[in-house]
Amino acid sequence: MKAFSAVSTETDSFEAGREVTRQVMKQVVDRPGMLWVFADIGYDQQQLLEGISSVAAGIPLIGCTTDGEISSSGLSEKSVVVLALTADTTQFHTAVTTSLSEDSYLAGVKIGEAFQHVNPRYLQIFSDGLTGNAMKIVEGIHSVLGKDVIIAGGTSGDRGFFSQTNQYHNGAVYTDSVVAVGITGDLSFSTGIGCGWFPVGTPKCVTKSEDNVVYELDGQPALQVYEKFLGKYASQLPAVGVEYPLGLLEPGEEEDEDYFLCRATMGVDRKANSIIFAGDVPQGAQVKMTMGNEDDVIGAARKAAEDAVTDWKKKYPDISPKVIFIYSCMARKIVLGSRIGEEIAEIRQIAGYEVPLIGFYTYGEYAPAGRQKQSCFLNETVTLTLLG
Repeated sequence: MKAFSAVSTETDSFEAGREVTRQVMKQVVDRPGMLWVFADIGYDQQQLLEGISSVAAGIPLIGCTTDGEISSSGLSEKSVVVLALTADTTQFHTAVTTSLSEDSYLAGVKIGEAFQHVNPRYLQIFSDGLTGNAMKIVEGIHSVLGKDVIIAGGTSGDRGFFSQTNQYHNGAVYTDSVVAVGITGDLSFSTGIGCGWFPVGTPKCVTKSEDNVVYELDGQPALQVYEKFLGKYASQLPAVGVEYPLGLLEPGEEEDEDYFLCRATMGVDRKANSIIFAGDVPQGAQVKMTMGNEDDVIGAARKAAEDAVTDWKKKYPDISPKVIFIYSCMARKIVLGSRIGEEIAEIRQIAGYEVPLIGFYTYGEYAPAGRQKQSCFLNETVTLTLLG
């Protein structure tokens, strides 16, 4: 297995795609089995893919628009990053399904069915970050492939405009869709996650919710509870909600545990006094308001890398990873501000500077989490996969 990632900040869409793909194709030498592409929403998306295809015609491709691109060069913005991966004994299978907002669970079922014949152990998915219910996608995939399949990836972004995101599958540009790649064959992988947000205040009970819409917390209108917590920042909902998500407590979870399953706000319904979250918030769940700071967020990235590396060394003591995938929440970028480079630097220091890197800042993440380490949808989280 051999991988290489590159970045282009060329402003012409076609030339950006052609330039960055030339860089990676030159380095991997052999014809790649797969390309990952993450790009800024400002490009002409179809022209960008045509530029890539002019150099790498016929090579399977998957990716999406972002809130910031990550490559071996670190974080870049208003750019396109590409990873080329070649492997003699590993196979790549891709799929796409549309109309995510109509039925997210069915979209997940269709993705699962597309891979049912190959039964992959590891799946990466990229879904629209502004439509649908991401947790329902995971549930749909699990209903077909079972809960043991590892699902990683993220939801696409649009540089914080919250208007429209795009997903890529081979030479086509989509929106309101899910794209996926399943990897089979001779494959080694390990994962790690980190959050860094911490709970504040007393636990609250979700007394009325439906899927990802919360109507009441402790019997009070959810929007009013949130606005009271946010104070002067309440007028900035729903955007500010990515910085102050709900933290879901697992049954029996202690308050000092260092990871909370977070749910960021996607929208508000002022008429119903409700909040729409990026993933399901079950009725009856115990939740806490949360917030993050720079040191804790960077520390969580360090822990994610340490966990992924420790797991790798335990399972594969005689081989080294060949590529690192990073999918990190846009909220982390906001909190870290000028220190954003430290998150990637911490990961590289622990996982290795020589290992190629690819990823992006997301509107939500997919990864194994919780005590059971089952794949789910996350917010405010940095997720890592080491692959070899």
